[in-house]
Amino acid sequence: MSVYVITGVSSGIGFGFLKSISEDPQNLVVGLVRNKPATEQKVATELGKRSNVHIVHGDLTSYATLKQAAADTTKIVGERGIDYLVGNAAFLTHFDAYSPIGELGEEPEELDDVADKVFKTNVTGNIHFFNLFMPLVLKGKTKKVIAITSGHADLDLINNFDIENSALYSASKAALNIIVAKFSAQYKKDGVLVFSMSPGVVEAGHFSDLTPKQTEGLMKFMSQVQAYAPHFKGPVSVEEAVQTIRSLWERASIETGYAGAFVSQFGNRQWV
Repeated sequence: MSVYVITGVSSGIGFGFLKSISEDPQNLVVGLVRNKPATEQKVATELGKRSNVHIVHGDLTSYATLKQAAADTTKIVGERGIDYLVGNAAFLTHFDAYSPIGELGEEPEELDDVADKVFKTNVTGNIHFFNLFMPLVLKGKTKKVIAITSGHADLDLINNFDIENSALYSASKAALNIIVAKFSAQYKKDGVLVFSMSPGVVEAGHFSDLTPKQTEGLMKFMSQVQAYAPHFKGPVSVEEAVQTIRSLWERASIETGYAGAFVSQFGNRQWV
């Protein structure tokens, strides 16, 4: 049996993790979400009664809720601790997702607002999340901390293929990768594997409700991905992504060089 604590399980890859992991009744899954009632209803409707699933309120932009979530999780997992701590939740917005950085500067107030939200959620929020839950990880048997990052943070990809879009999101994920390495530097001696991994290009509902201009930006990005990886046929399903991600985090170890690493779902720097 393994104990998992995962943020952002209300939808997308996060809900995919919850569904997949909880299929094994020997696993215990604690999911942190902002809207607990709605997520509990979704779990009941789509997964039925799974006694190994627990939904806890926790918001990456609110330290107080994360502190309470850690206390609530302690009551659930007890002395078993946490085997897998997964920082999956993130703030994404159409504001920067499909536009070059020069265009973002044309709306300075929105740029400031979005940048604040992106970094508070994707960077500072994960610092608090990891710090508050690390005592439970230290009690666990497997001792793995995984941050879901993005290939958008790879400088070689950006520079070699002139990837213009997602500037704020990319910068926040690059910062997250540094934070992950710092946590690894501190806790590797305690047997804790901390690393960040990109899930690849996944159809998780982020490509809907686009304006014509945003659609144009998305098509440009997809053509750049195609140039980077000629085998690319389009986004993979959440189910396929979850299977690939779980396969990696289960086999990754300090001994095989993953401590503090920033890798793709394949365990290397091939992002799709």
